[in-house]
Amino acid sequence: MRYRHFLKLLSAGTIALSVVAGPALANPVVVFDLGSGKILQHQDAFKRWYPASLSKLMTAYVTFRAIAAGEVQLDSPIKVTKHSAAEPPSKMGFKPGSVMRLDNALKMMLVKSANDIAMAVGENVGGSQAAFADRMNAEATRLGMNGTHFVNPNGLYSPDQYTTARDLAVLVMAIRREFPQYVPWFSIEGLAVGKKAIPNYNLLIGRYPGADGMKTGFVCPSGFNMIGSATRNGRTLVAVVLGEKSAVTRAETAAKLLDQGFDTPAAGSATVTTLAPYGDTVSPNDMQDEVCRKKKPQEQSEAPPVAAKNVPKSPYQEKLDHVPTLVAVGLGGATGPAPKAILDQGGQEYADVPIPSWRPDRPAPAGTGPKIAGSAAQGDQPAKVAN
Repeated sequence: MRYRHFLKLLSAGTIALSVVAGPALANPVVVFDLGSGKILQHQDAFKRWYPASLSKLMTAYVTFRAIAAGEVQLDSPIKVTKHSAAEPPSKMGFKPGSVMRLDNALKMMLVKSANDIAMAVGENVGGSQAAFADRMNAEATRLGMNGTHFVNPNGLYSPDQYTTARDLAVLVMAIRREFPQYVPWFSIEGLAVGKKAIPNYNLLIGRYPGADGMKTGFVCPSGFNMIGSATRNGRTLVAVVLGEKSAVTRAETAAKLLDQGFDTPAAGSATVTTLAPYGDTVSPNDMQDEVCRKKKPQEQSEAPPVAAKNVPKSPYQEKLDHVPTLVAVGLGGATGPAPKAILDQGGQEYADVPIPSWRPDRPAPAGTGPKIAGSAAQGDQPAKVAN
């Protein structure tokens, strides 16, 4: 009986060990089928981890819920406050008082992973950072993300902001199932802000067959996090990867896990919502020394490192093999009603402030906005302190 009990525990905690040999699976991972919710692989799924910019997925979810509730519209104004403008990179760098459409703000947040814009979204939609964090935590509780707590909308490090690979899988399912109309935003290849091209930090997009989302994240204590999704033959799989050593290795690990998943039938009964907690669910993991100590600033970034000469590149360091499609974003065009949370506080709508250096010929339509094809997106824009 003791031996059978030991086998059950071993199976529950180490089912993912056969997927990728070596250190690629040294940290938490979850791979699941989006349609059925069945888990194909998992390891340390309930280990407490700092989410970094994966927090922005909850920021998006709370905002999508606010749109559905009529609190705000896609063309509502999002004003950059002094507080949000002061957030560290990765950021857009708009001045305090600048105003943009909500849909453009969300695209900048999801593709560029802009910390200033995420904070501005939180402050405008929630009324304040603290009020928006309360909404993030309320949604986490409602969804059953029992190992998660938020402090801010952008994922900048706080010891009190943490999550688990399993909880992130729950959040991804909620976003993809409840708000399919926004799914294309997670697979945008790049943004065009005036003449500047900003590529997606998700290196699977445009490089991994079938890749269609979702988000990356990085702060030194968390390491390089990633949620990658792909659809093949009508089947969508999602890989949650936490604590990798670089932007390239997290993409490689996610790709290997997805490859393994597509080769694996959806057997077994454990799902994202029914998987029982196991292992240490309380102690946080801090990768500060391992990932950032004695490393150059360019290595402490979401941008993929430049491959050394005479060394084969990872396929996820290569330029796209096609002309990327860019989605045009910028300031101005916010003709919708101000977020109700802002009106509740001050009762005053903000003026729309167009960007002085670039104006579209006509307002961007609701949804994905105008698209521009251009090779400028081949280059990566490094962030000083990427998140």
